[in-house]
Amino acid sequence: MADILLDKVAIVTGAGRGIGRGVALQLAAEGAKVVVVDPGVNVDGSGQDVSQADETVALVRAAGGEAIPCYESVVTMEAGEKIVQTAVDNFGKLDIVVTCHGILRDRMIFNMTEQEWDDVIDVHLKGTFTVVKHACILFRQQRSGRIITFSSESGLVGNSGQANYGAAKSGIAGFTKVAAKDMGRYGVTANSIAPRASTRMVAAVPDSAREARARGGVAAITEGELENDPDDVAPFVAFLASDYSANVNGQTFLVYGGQVSLMSQPRPERSIYNQGGWDMETLAPQAREYLTKDIYNPAPAPAQPPGQ
Repeated sequence: MADILLDKVAIVTGAGRGIGRGVALQLAAEGAKVVVVDPGVNVDGSGQDVSQADETVALVRAAGGEAIPCYESVVTMEAGEKIVQTAVDNFGKLDIVVTCHGILRDRMIFNMTEQEWDDVIDVHLKGTFTVVKHACILFRQQRSGRIITFSSESGLVGNSGQANYGAAKSGIAGFTKVAAKDMGRYGVTANSIAPRASTRMVAAVPDSAREARARGGVAAITEGELENDPDDVAPFVAFLASDYSANVNGQTFLVYGGQVSLMSQPRPERSIYNQGGWDMETLAPQAREYLTKDIYNPAPAPAQPPGQ
């Protein structure tokens, strides 16, 4: 099923390494012309090494595909517009946007600085908006387009030590659902992927955060990630970017190894109701015995020894 993206033009952010590079190579192998966006920063957002984007472009071209580099950061509206304009200036149009970019500034919430919060929110959440917003201007006019964003299990379920990252990734999932509703009437789809893969970002998670996750019972979130090839995510991205997924909109998928899972949408699970509203005397027993009974606590307090 080669060339399912023939004559399509794609932007892939964070394409200099990891998942983004695999996505860029996969889309190009399926016939797309690719704008490889990556300023080449370190995992914490510092530094710059444009050779990473150049290397991805060289790999695409060596395989017979078409690609150009773009070294813009995604954190400003001006840069987001330039990224989209790069596709139009070089390839004449834009059909697909994939936002794989990201940084980490992990720290427990009581130690997290304002700068660590702002930097991660700016790169992940605002950076997704800056590119997608400008792409949507074109997509609305041409009545077509594919948007694939990257969320995370940290945002969907929660990971200790990642208040900034989890908030950003949860925001991306919500943003994508809204984009799906805003743009669906124009023939555009927007879906999100939560990947598990062995990347620089996973390797950079501090041991203290891993230990806290284990104590909190959430170790399974990252379990096995170091064994999952980042390139395993790319085929499903290509599917979502293709005409085969025209009916798929506003969804989130967990993707790793050979597995792809459709994530459930938030919906009411249990409800209690009282005619005329609640007072504590009526609310407390119903909430305790039915609404909140046996729900899972992701980080229970340790049991106190007898006599404490």
